[in-house]
Amino acid sequence: MTIVFPSVEWLQTLEQKLNLDAVHAEIAKNWEGDLFFSIEPAGNLKEPVMFYLDLWHGSCRKTEYKADPANYPNPAFTLTARYDDITAILSGKLNPMTAMMTMKLKVNGNMGYMMRNVPVILDFVRCAQEITAEIL
Repeated sequence: MTIVFPSVEWLQTLEQKLNLDAVHAEIAKNWEGDLFFSIEPAGNLKEPVMFYLDLWHGSCRKTEYKADPANYPNPAFTLTARYDDITAILSGKLNPMTAMMTMKLKVNGNMGYMMRNVPVILDFVRCAQEITAEIL
């Protein structure tokens, strides 16, 4: 069975990948910060999708699909993108750093911290790309 992005199964698989990937554990060993993703409808996605990841020292402590922003009022980072832009990142057609610089991926949070941790961001994307076989 192929896991489709976005779905609760996709997010659970990403959590498992982040927790089992030794390369990610090493690269992200000093990362401290949770992420709240807001995906805006475009293309095949007809309604907004939000999900939350609590990332801490190379592991993922929690995920929530269709997360309520009220439950996570102060995430370290809120990332917002249109569905077609996030799927372009996941399929490798759009570099995540280019997406941030061109505002296709909007980031709310400490940009200095994020820029000091570019390898962590890129490896997080690698993990997400490796588990993404099918897009809605």
